[in-house]
Amino acid sequence: MSKTLTQPTTITLRGRKVVGGTARAEALVTRQTISGWGGINEREGTVIELNHELHGQSFAGKVLVFPGAKGSSGWSAFFHMCRLNKVAPAAMIFTRMTTKIALGAVVTRVPAITDLDGDVFELIETGDIVEIDADAGVVTITKSGTATQE
Repeated sequence: MSKTLTQPTTITLRGRKVVGGTARAEALVTRQTISGWGGINEREGTVIELNHELHGQSFAGKVLVFPGAKGSSGWSAFFHMCRLNKVAPAAMIFTRMTTKIALGAVVTRVPAITDLDGDVFELIETGDIVEIDADAGVVTITKSGTATQE
Protein backbone atom coordinates (compact mmCIF):
# COMPACT_ATOMS: atom_id res chain seq x y z
CA MET A 1 0.00 0.00 0.00
CA SER A 2 1.40 3.39 -0.94
CA LYS A 3 0.19 6.87 -0.27
CA THR A 4 0.40 9.75 -2.70
CA LEU A 5 0.16 13.21 -1.21
CA THR A 6 -0.55 16.22 -3.32
CA GLN A 7 0.46 19.65 -2.16
CA PRO A 8 -2.19 22.30 -1.61
CA THR A 9 -2.74 24.49 -4.66
CA THR A 10 -3.03 28.24 -4.23
CA ILE A 11 -4.92 30.53 -6.61
CA THR A 12 -4.88 34.33 -6.38
CA LEU A 13 -7.59 36.56 -7.81
CA ARG A 14 -7.97 40.32 -7.90
CA GLY A 15 -11.21 42.21 -7.53
CA ARG A 16 -12.94 45.30 -6.23
CA LYS A 17 -13.47 46.11 -2.56
CA VAL A 18 -17.01 46.62 -1.36
CA VAL A 19 -16.27 46.55 2.39
CA GLY A 20 -12.68 46.64 3.63
CA GLY A 21 -10.95 44.25 5.97
CA THR A 22 -9.39 40.82 6.00
CA ALA A 23 -10.70 37.35 6.76
CA ARG A 24 -9.60 33.74 6.38
CA ALA A 25 -12.13 30.91 6.57
CA GLU A 26 -13.66 27.92 4.86
CA ALA A 27 -15.72 28.69 1.75
CA LEU A 28 -19.42 27.98 1.37
CA VAL A 29 -20.31 28.26 -2.32
CA THR A 30 -23.62 28.50 -4.14
CA ARG A 31 -24.50 29.49 -7.69
CA GLN A 32 -27.94 30.56 -6.44
CA THR A 33 -28.81 34.00 -5.12
CA ILE A 34 -29.93 34.12 -1.48
CA SER A 35 -33.08 35.70 -0.12
CA GLY A 36 -32.54 37.52 3.17
CA TRP A 37 -36.11 38.00 4.31
CA GLY A 38 -37.53 34.49 4.61
CA GLY A 39 -34.43 32.87 3.15
CA ILE A 40 -32.10 32.85 6.14
CA ASN A 41 -32.42 32.22 9.85
CA GLU A 42 -30.75 35.28 11.36
CA ARG A 43 -30.51 33.66 14.81
CA GLU A 44 -28.54 30.65 13.58
CA GLY A 45 -26.85 31.87 10.39
CA THR A 46 -28.41 29.18 8.20
CA VAL A 47 -30.12 29.12 4.84
CA ILE A 48 -33.79 28.20 5.30
CA GLU A 49 -35.06 29.08 1.83
CA LEU A 50 -36.94 26.06 0.51
CA ASN A 51 -35.46 24.47 -2.62
CA HIS A 52 -32.16 26.34 -2.18
CA GLU A 53 -29.09 24.18 -2.69
CA LEU A 54 -27.72 25.38 0.69
CA HIS A 55 -30.98 24.71 2.57
CA GLY A 56 -30.11 23.80 6.17
CA GLN A 57 -26.44 24.76 5.87
CA SER A 58 -24.71 27.35 8.04
CA PHE A 59 -22.79 30.29 6.60
CA ALA A 60 -21.73 31.50 10.08
CA GLY A 61 -18.00 32.16 10.17
CA LYS A 62 -17.50 31.08 6.54
CA VAL A 63 -16.61 32.93 3.37
CA LEU A 64 -19.95 33.06 1.57
CA VAL A 65 -19.43 32.84 -2.20
CA PHE A 66 -22.65 33.55 -4.11
CA PRO A 67 -24.05 35.60 -6.98
CA GLY A 68 -25.79 38.10 -4.70
CA ALA A 69 -29.06 39.06 -3.06
CA LYS A 70 -32.60 38.47 -4.19
CA GLY A 71 -35.92 39.55 -2.81
CA SER A 72 -36.91 42.66 -0.93
CA SER A 73 -34.92 45.40 0.73
CA GLY A 74 -35.27 43.39 3.96
CA TRP A 75 -32.17 41.50 2.82
CA SER A 76 -29.80 43.89 4.58
CA ALA A 77 -31.81 43.87 7.82
CA PHE A 78 -31.62 40.09 8.10
CA PHE A 79 -27.86 39.98 7.46
CA HIS A 80 -27.44 42.87 9.92
CA MET A 81 -29.22 40.74 12.52
CA CYS A 82 -26.82 37.88 11.72
CA ARG A 83 -23.97 40.20 12.69
CA LEU A 84 -25.70 41.23 15.92
CA ASN A 85 -26.35 37.56 16.72
CA LYS A 86 -22.69 36.69 15.96
CA VAL A 87 -23.62 34.26 13.16
CA ALA A 88 -22.64 36.37 10.14
CA PRO A 89 -20.36 35.09 7.41
CA ALA A 90 -16.65 35.82 7.94
CA ALA A 91 -16.61 37.48 4.50
CA MET A 92 -18.61 37.72 1.28
CA ILE A 93 -17.61 37.22 -2.33
CA PHE A 94 -20.36 37.96 -4.83
CA THR A 95 -20.62 38.44 -8.57
CA ARG A 96 -23.67 40.70 -9.08
CA MET A 97 -23.50 44.17 -7.55
CA THR A 98 -26.89 45.60 -6.60
CA THR A 99 -27.95 48.16 -4.03
CA LYS A 100 -29.35 45.30 -1.90
CA ILE A 101 -26.07 43.40 -1.71
CA ALA A 102 -24.00 46.58 -1.26
CA LEU A 103 -26.10 47.73 1.71
CA GLY A 104 -26.19 44.18 3.09
CA ALA A 105 -22.41 43.91 2.97
CA VAL A 106 -21.98 47.29 4.66
CA VAL A 107 -24.36 46.57 7.55
CA THR A 108 -22.96 43.05 8.00
CA ARG A 109 -19.54 44.67 8.44
CA VAL A 110 -17.54 41.81 7.00
CA PRO A 111 -14.91 42.04 4.25
CA ALA A 112 -16.68 41.91 0.90
CA ILE A 113 -15.34 41.84 -2.63
CA THR A 114 -16.78 41.62 -6.16
CA ASP A 115 -15.70 41.87 -9.81
CA LEU A 116 -12.98 39.23 -9.48
CA ASP A 117 -10.79 38.50 -12.49
CA GLY A 118 -11.72 34.81 -12.57
CA ASP A 119 -14.84 32.67 -12.42
CA VAL A 120 -15.27 32.17 -8.67
CA PHE A 121 -17.78 29.37 -9.24
CA GLU A 122 -15.20 27.40 -11.21
CA LEU A 123 -12.25 28.22 -8.94
CA ILE A 124 -13.70 28.10 -5.40
CA GLU A 125 -15.36 25.02 -3.94
CA THR A 126 -17.12 24.57 -0.63
CA GLY A 127 -14.45 23.57 1.88
CA ASP A 128 -11.58 25.49 0.25
CA ILE A 129 -9.78 27.90 2.55
CA VAL A 130 -10.25 31.44 1.29
CA GLU A 131 -8.32 34.48 2.47
CA ILE A 132 -9.65 37.92 1.59
CA ASP A 133 -7.79 41.19 1.79
CA ALA A 134 -10.59 43.42 0.55
CA ASP A 135 -8.55 46.62 0.99
CA ALA A 136 -5.96 45.29 -1.45
CA GLY A 137 -8.62 43.64 -3.64
CA VAL A 138 -7.00 40.21 -3.29
CA VAL A 139 -8.55 36.78 -2.75
CA THR A 140 -6.32 33.78 -2.14
CA ILE A 141 -7.84 30.32 -2.47
CA THR A 142 -6.10 27.29 -0.99
CA LYS A 143 -7.29 24.02 -2.42
CA SER A 144 -6.87 21.19 0.06
CA GLY A 145 -4.14 18.61 -0.49
CA THR A 146 -5.48 15.08 -0.81
CA ALA A 147 -4.15 11.69 0.06
CA THR A 148 -4.87 8.59 -2.02
CA GLN A 149 -4.11 4.99 -1.14
CA GLU A 150 -3.29 2.20 -3.57
